[in-house]
Amino acid sequence: MLFKRKDESNIELIDELIPQHIAFIMDGNGRWAKKRGMPRTYGHHEGTKNIRTLALEANRLGIKAMTVYAFSTENFKRPQSEVDFIFKLPKEFFKIYLKDFLENNIQVRYIGHIEKAPESTREVILDSVEQTKNNTGLILCFAFIYGSQDEIICAVKDIVKDAKEGVVSEEEINEELFETYLMSADLPPLDYMIRTSGECRLSNFMLWQMAYAEMYFSDVYWPDFGVEELYKALDHYQKCDRRYGGLK
Repeated sequence: MLFKRKDESNIELIDELIPQHIAFIMDGNGRWAKKRGMPRTYGHHEGTKNIRTLALEANRLGIKAMTVYAFSTENFKRPQSEVDFIFKLPKEFFKIYLKDFLENNIQVRYIGHIEKAPESTREVILDSVEQTKNNTGLILCFAFIYGSQDEIICAVKDIVKDAKEGVVSEEEINEELFETYLMSADLPPLDYMIRTSGECRLSNFMLWQMAYAEMYFSDVYWPDFGVEELYKALDHYQKCDRRYGGLK
């Protein structure tokens, strides 16, 4: 009989069916704030607290990686004041929560073009990566200034460059090799994508990695997507029949 754990919602999770890598599209911060008569930036601020909450619970459950879509390549189209505010959030976030990640053996990583972020933002992210690099628990990965189409194009360019230099041959190029050129190369395969706020689209997020990932779209805005909602999503995942194109 498989061991089960139960949360406060009376949902039982089978340990052997826990996804190893979950990705979150953290949507609805602005609408959550607007409902409360607050500016959109307030929603982004409160949403960061939820990253810490879910990371700690995912780590407790034995999940190996959790990737959060923190800032997309397209988010530069938003008002400059909002972009500037988001770029300031990592400094506050890690100042408050890095201690929790260190104490709970959580490793911080990132994918994306953080070289395009302000120097102060870049430094705090890189410092958090460095301080947690030896941790062996959950990998908390921030997709920051990230876009999946850009990631794929960059990978293609790198393969073409290596092919011209004789590092790889045309015959060697396959799915497995291509994945080693992606920004996510060192992360476990993606099992589950969760998007909050009721929107049902992928928004240029980990398109290659989601080839056979299960997907869950919640109507709950990101700041309200707490541990109880996580368990509901995991309960849904455990009822999925993952066939990877085959039959069982």
